[in-house]
Amino acid sequence: MSQAPLSIHLDLAIIGGGIAGLWLANRANSAGFNVALFETKALGSDQTLASQGMIHGGMKYTLAGALTGASEAIAEMPKHWRACLCGEGDVDLRHTRILSDHFFMWSGDDLGSKLTGFLASKITRGRVEPVHPDRRPPLLRHPLFAGSLYRLEDIVIDTPSLVANLAHNIEGRCFQIDWSQTQFHKNSDGVVSLNIDTPEQQIEINAQQFIFTAGKGNAELLQQLGLSSPAMQLRPLQQVMVKHHHPFDFYGHCLGRETTPRLTISSHRLPDGGHVWYLGGSLAEKGASIAPEKLIELAKLELEELIPWVNLDGAEWATLAVTRAEPLQPNFVRPDNAFIAPADGAANLLVGWPTKLTLAPNLANQALALLAGAGITPSTNRINLHDYLPYAKLAKTPWELAFPPAISAEDALAKRLNIKDEEGDPDEDNQ
Repeated sequence: MSQAPLSIHLDLAIIGGGIAGLWLANRANSAGFNVALFETKALGSDQTLASQGMIHGGMKYTLAGALTGASEAIAEMPKHWRACLCGEGDVDLRHTRILSDHFFMWSGDDLGSKLTGFLASKITRGRVEPVHPDRRPPLLRHPLFAGSLYRLEDIVIDTPSLVANLAHNIEGRCFQIDWSQTQFHKNSDGVVSLNIDTPEQQIEINAQQFIFTAGKGNAELLQQLGLSSPAMQLRPLQQVMVKHHHPFDFYGHCLGRETTPRLTISSHRLPDGGHVWYLGGSLAEKGASIAPEKLIELAKLELEELIPWVNLDGAEWATLAVTRAEPLQPNFVRPDNAFIAPADGAANLLVGWPTKLTLAPNLANQALALLAGAGITPSTNRINLHDYLPYAKLAKTPWELAFPPAISAEDALAKRLNIKDEEGDPDEDNQ
């Protein structure tokens, strides 16, 4: 390559196009920073689109019958997200679909007296309310249902539309990179830069601050720079997906004997209109060490025991291995909050994990506070990186990949509307 390297100067270079990076890029862009986000796969891939879309206020962490640090740290998150969904928050999410404006918590049998008393106490007022039998969701409106049912203030959002919304807000700032052509460097002063070799041009990305928001990829990125802190812990899961033929959606936690939900169900749609239940909770945690076929059998038994009136004959089943990345905690406990901190041994690098989809706004708040504390302010540098790098694309959902349609969504719609392909047989009779 005969050309001299092209030097690009940014205020912020964010590595990782999941919820953490996209939300932070939105906030930074609104604050006037010259920001670019770099993604190696597709926007929302891995952890973000593998989430169940729950924006919860921590009540699922109260199953021991008391408020916890985790429940209180995120208590205000549903309110924060609702403001953004209405276009009144710090990030405009008016183009994000809301799948449900509430979440249910139900028991397969009577709850313990301690937990029942706690959920009915003044402490949880406004966050949890019992559901009258006449207002049960269709899934639980059956004579065989004899448990307790509560309605939570939690909301459920459609993660693909969330990713698309966040990317659209910062159109022209999300770029695709190939790690086989990309390498980080750190000079003797600890200043990090990024070299990208494209077929046409070698590019050196310099930034006032690099920010790693690549989930489990953060550790590998740090390793490239010879760094190891902040350290990371991984929490493996294996979710179950069920493609079924029932015409109703459901979003809820089934309570068991443990302090985490026995089973969590969220509902999602395929491009052709098919219904999918996405199963998490303790089932997914236990499933991390189980073969997929055995986990599917366990999921069938769970559903048969918890909702025996639902016939799942003919349903299609699949599993998804998910690795949640979190900042390292003593005794491997779950982090209570989002985390972002300077990397030890680097002068211009922050590393962060939101730890939960719900806490992405919190991570962005912490990041902007760190930037302000370091005296990093917006500059006047502007350059069109699309002259050299392609825009990042949106990832497909796990259920789209697990249950690929026999025909495209467009063809399915045309079939339902009895619209013939222009190249079809004009003499074919309409049915």
